[in-house]
Parts: sequence; C-alpha cells; structure tokens
Amino acid sequence: MSTTYRDAPTETVDVGGTSFVYRPLGADTGVPVIFLNHLTGVLDNWDPRIVDGIAARHRVITFDNRGVGASQGKTPDSVAAMARDAIAFIRAMGLDQVDLLGFSLGGMVAQVIVEEEPKLVRKLILAGTGPAGGRGIDKVTSLTIRDTIKGSLTFKDPKQYLFFTRTANGQAAARQFLKRLKERTHNRDKAISLAAFRSQLKAIHAWGLEKPSDLMDIQQPVLVVNGDDDRMVPSSNSVDLARRLPDAQLTLYPDAGHGGIFQYHEDFVKRALEFLES
Repeated sequence: MSTTYRDAPTETVDVGGTSFVYRPLGADTGVPVIFLNHLTGVLDNWDPRIVDGIAARHRVITFDNRGVGASQGKTPDSVAAMARDAIAFIRAMGLDQVDLLGFSLGGMVAQVIVEEEPKLVRKLILAGTGPAGGRGIDKVTSLTIRDTIKGSLTFKDPKQYLFFTRTANGQAAARQFLKRLKERTHNRDKAISLAAFRSQLKAIHAWGLEKPSDLMDIQQPVLVVNGDDDRMVPSSNSVDLARRLPDAQLTLYPDAGHGGIFQYHEDFVKRALEFLES
C-alpha cells in the first residue's frame, strides 16, 4: 500500500450492489482503523498528518459512506441508517474486527455501530462529537448554515469558522490545516452534493433531539477528544461522553474548537497510537 495519504489510491468496493469509494493506507496487518467522517466530509477532508501518523503503525481505511463524495446511492437522513451502511462497508471489506475513529457526525455513527455490532469493534476514538440528545447538537444546522454564508461573504472556507477558535492561535492553525488539505493534487474526491449535505444535517438535528441513550452498554475502551471551545458540538458533550462511558479517557485541547484534533495533530496522533496499542 501507499506510504502517504497524499498518494493513496482511491479504490471501490461493492456494498450490496452500491459502489463505495475508499483509500487504504499502512501495513495490511493487525486490527484496521476505520475513519468515520464529519458533516460534508469526503476523502480529501481528512488531515493527512493524522492519517499518515496512524498509518505509520496501523492499517487505516478512509471511505465515503453511501451517497457521499464519489460513493453511489442516496445518503440516508438518520444516524442509525448511516451506521448500518458503515457496517455493511466494513463487512464488504472482509473485516471481522476494527477500531473506529469517528469525528463529529462520524463519532455519532461510531456510537451506533458499537451498540449494534459490539463484537465488530475493539476500540473507539470519538472526537468532536456527542451523545444522542447532547446539549446544542440540534443547533448544528443553523450554525453551519450561518457560518457557511459567512464564509462565502468573506471568501473563506467555512471550516475556518466552524472548526477553530477566533484567536490568533486558532486562526493560524486553521490556515495551516486548510493548506494541508490541498496537498493531494491528483485523483481528488468529488465534493459532497447538496442533497447529501441536507440529509446529513437532518440526521444530526434528529440525533440532537433524541432521548439520551444509556452508554453503559459500551464496554470497549474509548478515547474521547475535543477542543475546550467547540462551537459546533459543545465541549460539554465530550465531558458527558467520558463520564457516561464505562472505560473512557478524556482529552480537551486548550484554545481549540471542533477541529482540535487537527490543530493539535501531533499530540493527537501520539495519544491515539498509545491508546490503540495499550
């Protein structure tokens, strides 16, 4: 396999008659780490420093779920359906056990996967995410639309507002992150469609309105990570997750927002590897 995400091949797999795209990276041994992406996220929205850092010692697979990016099909409008599609993808890849790294919406999907198929998952990393019914999650739609409009008016990527703090440190990290996302110059993924974006927003909104689930059933070790000033999924949700999960450890990065793992990518990779290998 390729040694860097910048040059990783984009491959396809048939998932129940639907073509899903994915990129494999790292040694083809051990328990693979499946990356579950954020709202609007496609293959090229993963920070290459994080992918490369974890792939240095583990097999990593990033993929576009149903209807996202270059994957075919219609994007479902519920987190539960997205989780079923992700499970089907993992099974189609011939995998019997995986580790999950879920960021934002991907972290919500990861929670459902481990509850529906506990034997499939060995360990979980939940970043910038929250439990069903978590505080402020039902406001993600309005916040995202508002900052997307602001980004258009100011000729900036909305992630600069949504993922990072407004401090000098946060905005410098935002510029560096966005620059890294452009390192891959060939065979880039398709941007998410407006229809898929709307379905994802609907799914997140419904997740925020759900009755909080009992996370005590999740017995796997969990690493919970966020910035200490997350505007999209308030950081209190990360604290709540770590408190309610039986075997969890929590890291909150200072002066960091929703994209704390991107801002502190070097430290995050170190912590993630220690967690996966402990």
